[in-house]
Amino acid sequence: MKVVFLEEVEGTAHTGDVKNVAAGFARNFLLPRKLAAPATEHYITIANAKATKEARKQTKLDEEAQKLVPLVDGKSVTIEVRVGEQDKLFGSVTTRDIAELVAQATKLDIEHRQIDLKQPLREIGVYQVPVKLTRNVVATVSVSVEPIGGLKVVETPEPAAAAEAPADEEPSGAEVADVETPEEASAEATDEEAATEETETETETETEEG
Repeated sequence: MKVVFLEEVEGTAHTGDVKNVAAGFARNFLLPRKLAAPATEHYITIANAKATKEARKQTKLDEEAQKLVPLVDGKSVTIEVRVGEQDKLFGSVTTRDIAELVAQATKLDIEHRQIDLKQPLREIGVYQVPVKLTRNVVATVSVSVEPIGGLKVVETPEPAAAAEAPADEEPSGAEVADVETPEEASAEATDEEAATEETETETETETEEG
């Protein structure tokens, strides 16, 4: 079905555009909402008049937005987030998050719809994000996504000294052989006592005979 657009339909057409659209889309959506009308000469004239008026309005908006570009373009903002393994975020950074940061940094009224972000940010890093001040005027901000507390510092462990022996190293076989067991120590003590008694007995006998 051929229609003329009386209003802008984002992603579809601008005011004054004449296009062929699906009949169901026209009957169920465009025509009931007066976003478009049948492409007759009457409605095309009305649509063109509206398009001319909107074009003048858009030109004025663009001129005003150009004055704001230096306040936004090249601005850097930082957002700290909770980060898990492999630098994956717990959650994501959305257009609302970025719009709030840019608004605070520039003191301008920036809405989330002006942040041209294809999908939420889910990893740490620095991203160049377009900000639509108007349909035709775009600035770019730098968004730095960092872990809470700042960037991670990875420490490289020092290599252990090769000659340094482990503290819990077991004694060698020779050392084990030199260690007396409790039974061996007891037997040696008994032999020494018996030898001492025998010496004392011999001494007493010699004294009596003398």
